[in-house]
Amino acid sequence: MPDQAAIRCLKNGDIGGLETLITRYQTRAMRAAYFVTQDEQLAEDIVMDTFLEIYSHIHSFDESRPFQPYLMRSVVNKALNAVRKRRREIPLEALEGTGKVESLLAQAASVESQAEYAALQSQILTAIAALPPRQRAAVALRYYLEMSEAEIASALEAAPGTVKWLLHAARARLRALLGSQRSAR
Repeated sequence: MPDQAAIRCLKNGDIGGLETLITRYQTRAMRAAYFVTQDEQLAEDIVMDTFLEIYSHIHSFDESRPFQPYLMRSVVNKALNAVRKRRREIPLEALEGTGKVESLLAQAASVESQAEYAALQSQILTAIAALPPRQRAAVALRYYLEMSEAEIASALEAAPGTVKWLLHAARARLRALLGSQRSAR
């Protein structure tokens, strides 16, 4: 069932519409919330609260607009607010000397052992965790959820130029955190 049909069902009191939307978007929403908060339980709570809030206010949703950017904007905003409330960030000193982003990503494609892959993934995720929350959100939406810059701009309620800057700053910071001396392209 397309998103618009699910929303119409939901507006008509059919909870099956919400089930369809949850099934389709819960994993993406969890990934986005987790990347921003770095806390699995908090991410689950944020996603659940977001879907409940959408359910409560579905009558005000404009069916002509796409649902995914609306959902992601809601999830990311809730996650950013939760992070601001906690004021939680990993110090840069904890990540010094972990290697280059480009090198780690290249190795990930050829790693044969699951243990090596898990360690590699952990290094990358640790570096991402050190990014400021808005940069983490931009990285999650772009590289993990494969959203376009326009969709990210909509989800973050930011100008397209701001999204480009956030992604550029995040890549530069990741290079620095992972020890790359190579300048940005």
